[in-house]
Amino acid sequence: MTMLAYRDLRDWLSRVEGMGQLRVIEGADPELEIGVLTEINARRSSSPAFLFDKIKGYEPGFRVLTGLLLTRGRLALTYGFPTDLSEGELADRLRGKPMEWENKSRDFPPQWVEIGPVLQNVQKGEDVNVLKFPTPRWHELDGGRYIGTGCAVITKDPDSGLVNLGTYRIQIVDGKRVTLYISPGKHGRIHYEKYHARGGPCPVAVSVGHDPLAFVAAALEVPTGICEYNYMGAIAGEPYKVIRGPVTGLPIPASAEIVLEGWCHPGEAHEEGPFGEWTGYYASGVRPAPVIQVQCVMHRNDPIMVGVPPNRPPHDYSYMRSVLRSAMLFDALAKAGVPDVRGVWCHEAGGSRLILIVSIKQRYPGHARQAGFVASQCQVGAYLGRYVIVVDEDIDPANTFDVLWALATRSDPAKDIDIIRRAWSGPLDPIIPRGPEVGFNSRAIIDACKPYEWIDKFPAVSESSPALRARMIGKWGKILGWETEPPGSAHAAERLE
Repeated sequence: MTMLAYRDLRDWLSRVEGMGQLRVIEGADPELEIGVLTEINARRSSSPAFLFDKIKGYEPGFRVLTGLLLTRGRLALTYGFPTDLSEGELADRLRGKPMEWENKSRDFPPQWVEIGPVLQNVQKGEDVNVLKFPTPRWHELDGGRYIGTGCAVITKDPDSGLVNLGTYRIQIVDGKRVTLYISPGKHGRIHYEKYHARGGPCPVAVSVGHDPLAFVAAALEVPTGICEYNYMGAIAGEPYKVIRGPVTGLPIPASAEIVLEGWCHPGEAHEEGPFGEWTGYYASGVRPAPVIQVQCVMHRNDPIMVGVPPNRPPHDYSYMRSVLRSAMLFDALAKAGVPDVRGVWCHEAGGSRLILIVSIKQRYPGHARQAGFVASQCQVGAYLGRYVIVVDEDIDPANTFDVLWALATRSDPAKDIDIIRRAWSGPLDPIIPRGPEVGFNSRAIIDACKPYEWIDKFPAVSESSPALRARMIGKWGKILGWETEPPGSAHAAERLE
């Protein structure tokens, strides 16, 4: 029996509505209005999901959903957890789960089915028209309309047959063509490069509307060699249902809302970009990108496009990625043999990639450096990183104020910063100039732990003990209106906002 409380996107949305976290907006313009409202919503606390309907210039019922996973309640629902978990409880529930799902994934191959809701409307050949869907221009300087932001691009390795789902950006060229932008080294790009090296086209399917679990799996670094469908099955506790694509034969989510299917031919390209990316910049400019010739469009009645546009953080999916990638990095460190990791946070300000913080209980000389180097170069942390900060176990890695305090008081720049050169970056890196150095960057490993060799003699922290604070709150709490202990440095950080 499934551990999830929903069957598809619509069932998930009905539960979100029951939580009081869904807002229907009618009459918005896809030319910037939807994008700007989504951007503002992502920066507010307790942000609802937005379901846009009766979109200007399009048929009623052709809808766009944004703000999918902006709250921990909706993220918890997606994973089958109780929706009233606190931040710490959600982190505890996720700790160890990526490794568990990885180990179980082989037991949950996708289940092929003959029919599914996505087949309610099928157009092929001359009937194909991608322009029928209300695709926003998300940012003011975008080079066009991007139908693929929260998408799942489905490709297959021609050598191994392994299927991959990845979230890559998809820009509309015209009614029958879209561009496919994938950074170097990503699985989808490796797949089409293999097909093109053989002189043939690459089969591609793009789901642009689906349940949130499919988006999460496609957007994260599922370990190499594991199909995202298997990974989703391991999370759900039952096989994920797929249909066979009528044109490419690729496995397609049976309950998807909208799917484009076609071929990416070698040598066929079209100008793509610019696009406002997760780094907070229009970093990749305008360049030729491969084109998908769309030969089939499938969609449900009254279809819902999932829009997950990046912006300057925090943005529409930065919270989701930070929480989940932190859990994945925690497991990766444990799998690599780094002991006594107490916490991990992939900071939203760095798009969950550029700033990684690891908290450890130091056990031996070099332990902090080991944790930092492994975090920077394991699969979860290797792509487009910048800083890894290692702190002691008394520092909450998700508390930026505390991390900066540790950085300021426990690190010596001359001794505690190591540099890795020529690490894996990509075209989205805003600090790398256009030219031959694109694709490489450097990493700083910052040891902000107490020096191990004299850790017992390091000055004591000038803070009252937890037991004494608890006693004072017990005595004075009701008088001062403190039901629990004030959040300390986190509260100070809030005052700075």
